[in-house]
Amino acid sequence: MHSHRQLVLSGALATWCLLLAACAGPSATRHVSGKTMAGIDLKTYRDGDDLLTGGLGEAGLRALTPPACADPANPTREERRRRAIWANWRGIADLAPGGGFGEFYGSLGPVPGREYQALKRLPNAKQPHRVMLQLPDNFDTAKRCVVVSASSGSRGIYGAIALSGGWGLPRGCAVAYTDKGAGTDYFDVASDTGVALDGSRHARGDGALAFEPPKSDDESTDIAVQHAHSGDNPEADWGRHLKSAAEFALEALELALPDQGPFTFDNTRVIAVGVSNGGGSVLRAAGLDGDWLDGVVAISPNIWAGEGGRPLYDYATEAGLFMSCALLADEFAALWPDGAPPAMAARCQSLVDAGLLQGDVSKAPAQALAYMRERGWSDDAIRTGAMDVQFDLWRAVAVTYASSYARTGHARMPCGYRFSALDGEGQSTVADASMRAAWWSDASGIPPGAGVQIIDSMADPTSADAHFAGLQCLRELWTDGATVGTTLRRSVDATRASLPREGLPVFVIHGAVDGLIPESFTGGPYVRWAQRAGCDVRYWRVDHAQHFDAFLGLPVFGSQYVPLMPYAYRALDAMWAHVADAEPLPDSANIAAKPRGLDDGKLPPLTPKHLAMPD
Repeated sequence: MHSHRQLVLSGALATWCLLLAACAGPSATRHVSGKTMAGIDLKTYRDGDDLLTGGLGEAGLRALTPPACADPANPTREERRRRAIWANWRGIADLAPGGGFGEFYGSLGPVPGREYQALKRLPNAKQPHRVMLQLPDNFDTAKRCVVVSASSGSRGIYGAIALSGGWGLPRGCAVAYTDKGAGTDYFDVASDTGVALDGSRHARGDGALAFEPPKSDDESTDIAVQHAHSGDNPEADWGRHLKSAAEFALEALELALPDQGPFTFDNTRVIAVGVSNGGGSVLRAAGLDGDWLDGVVAISPNIWAGEGGRPLYDYATEAGLFMSCALLADEFAALWPDGAPPAMAARCQSLVDAGLLQGDVSKAPAQALAYMRERGWSDDAIRTGAMDVQFDLWRAVAVTYASSYARTGHARMPCGYRFSALDGEGQSTVADASMRAAWWSDASGIPPGAGVQIIDSMADPTSADAHFAGLQCLRELWTDGATVGTTLRRSVDATRASLPREGLPVFVIHGAVDGLIPESFTGGPYVRWAQRAGCDVRYWRVDHAQHFDAFLGLPVFGSQYVPLMPYAYRALDAMWAHVADAEPLPDSANIAAKPRGLDDGKLPPLTPKHLAMPD
C-alpha cells in the first residue's frame, strides 16, 4: 500500500469533487411534434463539433479542467453541452496517459452527425425522462445497429457516452440514451426555475421543463433533485425507461432517414449496454416482454436478483454505519500507515453507545468486521470500500435513495435531510445564477456536488461523529418497519429483477473487489440465478477490478486495480459479432488480471498483459 495513501486520498477526493461539480439562454431549435413526446429537438454537429467529444477532441477530453464558459451565469447551449460531455467522460473512463484508452482499446476521434433529444413520459409517471439519439454520419444502413444505454449512477443524458457512445459511434451504430428518470435537471425552489430540453434554465410555466415538482408556498432554499424528489420511484421503471429510449431511436431514425424506412425492431438490431445503475437498467430491460432486444451487456450492475443478493439500500445503509469502524480492524492496518482518520474511531464509539456493538470500544472494530462478514461482505470489498467511506458516498447514496423510495418530495425528506447551497458560514442559502447554470452540465445527479450540499438536521456539531444520528435513522427505515419504512420497502421490492427473456444473450462483467456495488450482492447472484434457470448468460469476474475506472489515473488506485472498460468494449465486440454474424460468445471466466504496481514510485503504462483478456 502506498505510504502516502491518506494524502493521495485527499487529493483524489478533490479530483472526485471536480468531476462531480465544476453553463442558460435558449437557442433556436427545430421541433417536430410527436404523440408521446414534448417535441424532438434536433441539432447537427459537424465542422469543428461532433457527437463523441463535443468538439473538444482527444486533448480537450483528457484535460484535467472542464472547458470554460465565457459567462458562467449565462452559458451558451454549446458551452453547456461541452461541459456535460467532458464531465461524463471524465467521471466514467480512465483517460490518463498510459491508462489504455485510445492506446489499445477505444477511440476519441471526432464523429460528426445529428443529435435528437426529447422528453418522454411513462404511463402514470408524474415526471418525464430524457431520451436522446446520436446518429453518426457513418451510420451503417446495411447492418442497422442501435446501441441503447441508460446513464450510470444518476447522471444526466450524456451519462453513458464513455461506454455506449465510445463503442457504438465510431462503428457506425446509432446510440440511444436515457437518464432513466434521474439526471441533473435540478429544480431551484427559491427562484422557482427548472431545466428545459436544451439544458437552459426557465421559470415554472415557461414551456416544458424536464423536472417540475409541485409548487411550494414557503421561501425555501431547497434544491429538488429528480432522482430523489420526482415521486415516481424511477428505479422501479429502469427497464421501461431503456425500452422507451430504444423506441425513440426508431422514431428518430424514421425522421432522419425517411428513404431508408421503416425502422422496426424486426429489421434493426438493438444491443443494450450499461455500467453500474445503467448495468442494472439493461438487466431489468432484459426481463421485459417482447422480442425487441437482441443482446445485453451489463458492467458492475446494480441489480437485485429475483433469488439471492441484496438491494442497494440495505447494504449501503449498513456500510454507512459499520464500515468505517470495521476498517480499523487489524486486517486493514496497512491502509492507514500514518494513522486512520479520527472520525473512524469516533464511529466505533457511537456504535457502542447506541448498543449496536457490545462491550469495550477497543473490541469494536473486530466486532464490526465480524458483523459485516456475517452479512456477506468480503474483506476485499470492505478494503476497497475505504474510498467510499473517505468520499462519504454511503451517506450520499442513502440520503437520495431514501427520499426516492419514500416519495416524500424535497420538503419532507426522510430523517430531516434537505438539499441546499451553503454560504461562507456553512448555512443554507439561495443558489446564485452561476451555480444554477452549472447544475445541468456539471452535477452527478446525487448531491453533494456542483454546489448542492446535504443538509443534515439531525447532525450534532459538537460530536466527533456528527452525522451518526442521521445515518442510524436511514438504516432504521429498513430494519424497523416504521410508516415511512413500509413505503420505502414497497418501493425497494418493486426494483427486484426478473429473469431475462428466453433466448436473449446476456453478458455480465463485474469486478471481484467492487466496494460500492459488491459482486457478491449483485452481479454474482444474478448470474447464478439466471444460469440455474437455463438463461444464456455469460459472466466475466475480474480480479483486482473495482467500481471507478475514473480514479485509476491516480497512482494509489492505478497501482492496485485494473479498469473494467476494456472488458466492456471487448464484450460489446463479441455481442455484436454474435447478433450480427452468429459468432459464438466467449465462455464465462474468472479473469486473473494483474495490477500495474509502481515503478520507482511512478505508475507504469497499462498493457494488455495486465488485463489477461480471454480469447
